[in-house]
Amino acid sequence: MTTPTTTLGAVNSMLSTIGEAPVNNLNSGLTDAETAETILNEVSRSVQAQGWNFNSEPCLTVAADTDGNVVLPQEVIRADLSNNKYRSTTNEYIQRGNKIYDKRQHTFNIGKALTLDVVVLLEYEQMPEVARRYVSVQAARVFQERVVGSDRLSSYTRADEQAALFALQEHEGDNGDYNIFDDYSTASVLDRNIGTKVISNGSSF
Repeated sequence: MTTPTTTLGAVNSMLSTIGEAPVNNLNSGLTDAETAETILNEVSRSVQAQGWNFNSEPCLTVAADTDGNVVLPQEVIRADLSNNKYRSTTNEYIQRGNKIYDKRQHTFNIGKALTLDVVVLLEYEQMPEVARRYVSVQAARVFQERVVGSDRLSSYTRADEQAALFALQEHEGDNGDYNIFDDYSTASVLDRNIGTKVISNGSSF
């Protein structure tokens, strides 16, 4: 029976690209396995930071804390004002570290809740299989290039990586529910307030 890819499975696939035997667990002590897991996490963060339908949370309202700071949940890796691009050419609020910064007032003291579109970092097993596949194949290519550096092996892995990316993009198109209302000119006219999710500072969503 075929099951979704696990972190251990991804690491073992990466090890196979350099001819290493698989490990039974992630605490094997094998240096190459530890390196593979580190690279897998690096690539996962890089891919997810691009923002996909599966790891995006639109209209998340984050309350200010007692100091007036809007502190982002720890899993948020990117945040922007919801629909701000349709309302103004100047974004006064930007993400700096894990907080929102007011560029006009030059302060972190926002003093009010903000509704944000955020991108969150998911654990490997929380991603859909098509995203896991792309991350693991890209990580395998990076791992192989760092450890062995064979151009011949890398070319094969790059072909697999491109196919995995196409599959992820197709999945994104199928599940993103994109339509004409995502267009700037249409959204600027038809933009309306929609339901939001509210969290208090420091809580998970």
